[in-house]
Amino acid sequence: MKNRTLAILLSLAGATLVATATPAAAYTRHVVHGNAEGGKTATTVVGREGPDGGAYGRARVTKTDGQGDVTTAGGSAFRGPNGAKGARAGKTTVNADGSATHASGFAASGSKGTVASQGSATRDASGNIDQSRTTTATSATTGNSVKATESYNSETGVTRSATCYNASGATIACPTRN
Repeated sequence: MKNRTLAILLSLAGATLVATATPAAAYTRHVVHGNAEGGKTATTVVGREGPDGGAYGRARVTKTDGQGDVTTAGGSAFRGPNGAKGARAGKTTVNADGSATHASGFAASGSKGTVASQGSATRDASGNIDQSRTTTATSATTGNSVKATESYNSETGVTRSATCYNASGATIACPTRN
């Protein structure tokens, strides 16, 4: 379900980006209306395109249900004049009892390589948190890549790991910072 929601939001953000086809164009649309759940739904769509071919689009929907629950989902995408491109999407729900869920991801590519990340977090009504994120980056120059994972749990704390690979997919030592 999380992956499907993110895929839909990334598609929406991409469609928003494609819709900004006029050079040096800009638009914003914001609509708020009542919904069947007794709350409000607010939608915002923004698009920008520069004369050099760069463009940006984003969309967000926030929905309340009249019972104290709120859900926000959004996505954005960009295209740089140099060929770089990227997109992100996320969804957060906060319930009246204080519990919450979040899922988000992004991907970008350009002349130096690619990066993609996906993560999620939950908070129960007592405030206990579980979070995880996985990020992969690949160098366009060497083909080497790194896969990093991070997780957090209220009781056990933070756990991090990173594994590096060469262009053939074999595990290699990760570079160190000086």
